[in-house]
Amino acid sequence: MARPPGPLLLPRLLLLLLLQFAAAGRPCGPSGLSRDVVLGRLGANITLICRDEVPANVTVRWQVEERGAAVPGGRGRRLAEGNVLLLRWLRYEDSGRYVCSVGSRLLRSLRLLVEEPPETPRVSCYRRSHDKDVLCEWPQQTKPSPGTRAMLWVKRRFTAENATEQRCRYFSKARKFVCRVKVPPGTEDTKHLVVSTCVSNSASGLAGEDKIITLSGVLKPDPPLNVTVEALEKAPQWLRVNWSYPLSWDPRFYWLRFQVRYRPEPAPAFMEVDQVTTTWLDIRDAWRGTKHVVQVRAQDEFGHGAWSEWSREAVGTPWTDPRDFTSEKGPFSSQFPMEDDSYEVTLLPELFWEDRADGADGSVMEPSAHPVASPYAFLVAGGSLLLGIALFVGIVVRYRQMWWTGRQRGTKPEGEGQHMLVPLGLPSPPLSDTPLLSCPTPTAPGMLHITHLDYSSSRQ
Repeated sequence: MARPPGPLLLPRLLLLLLLQFAAAGRPCGPSGLSRDVVLGRLGANITLICRDEVPANVTVRWQVEERGAAVPGGRGRRLAEGNVLLLRWLRYEDSGRYVCSVGSRLLRSLRLLVEEPPETPRVSCYRRSHDKDVLCEWPQQTKPSPGTRAMLWVKRRFTAENATEQRCRYFSKARKFVCRVKVPPGTEDTKHLVVSTCVSNSASGLAGEDKIITLSGVLKPDPPLNVTVEALEKAPQWLRVNWSYPLSWDPRFYWLRFQVRYRPEPAPAFMEVDQVTTTWLDIRDAWRGTKHVVQVRAQDEFGHGAWSEWSREAVGTPWTDPRDFTSEKGPFSSQFPMEDDSYEVTLLPELFWEDRADGADGSVMEPSAHPVASPYAFLVAGGSLLLGIALFVGIVVRYRQMWWTGRQRGTKPEGEGQHMLVPLGLPSPPLSDTPLLSCPTPTAPGMLHITHLDYSSSRQ
């Protein structure tokens, strides 16, 4: 069996509803108009009536005030005569006080306001750094009426405290309202705040949708500054990009991470590099001799909030060998990348002048376009060829040495290596009559080769 709701449940629900209503925006409506004020729409026609009934023999004259002063005595700009005044195609400049009179006697004074109903605000908020105020803004399609007023309220969510009221300013060049939000003291970066807006004038009043924000969630740094692109010497495919922190962000306390995008000018799409924590980057795959466009943007180092807008475009060209005719310094040189990593170059016309014998200027030959390979390709190809030749010669010499050694061993006579070398002096006779034999091989220096010795004759 379900338990009945506790006695404190209903008050809690009511309190929650009250807090929800308290979080909503303030009432927003048109400003009150007095009885003598007539409201006109921009571009419309309006009719002003002096009196309901005027004698037929009376001439009614209309005048409009100048410089804020009523002119019942005839000092204003005179308009048409008659009990009814028709104004066509109203403009903002037509706003003012209109007076009808008979002679010097004032009959009626009306104040005309020419205003357009305001546009509904669609607010977006951002914060340029952790130690800056929150800025909320919304664009305007058309210029608001001179009497339009914009207000903003901010308060902590689910609290009964009063909202902080802020007046918003309109910037005509940017065509948007901007409000500086004063954050309540002690507000944590992750706590929710409710932002309410209202735009009103005499014609109407419109409230924007309440926006729930957090201080960390609306972080949006300014774009990085001083973006430069430099060529690195003897690196035809490298570019070094440098930039600096925006002035509104202090790197002594909080850091930023960056994203770099770049493209060669002929290419329509950008290549991007993420997670850059330094204020420089080396691009190592740039196109040779081609101008590149580079931009940088920033975000909080922990990924809070949104990315900044992209910085202004910076351009740079990789280093080019001065000996190479692909340099872009000449007014007539051009370069186009080919599919085989070579470049098609239109040579300078000065290279085709022929000197005359009399020293006069020669005729100009038509410049021709042909693919010119990079000198580094020749260096690599020549080194590889020399290394291959040296390796081949080494293998041939080694093979011939082994072949010659094997042939020498195969031509030795039988019994070679078993000969005996004896000294030059005659040895003592052996105990037996057996003759001493030795192989007929060449003798070493200082040794005597004995082929046959017969000791029998010596005994006799």
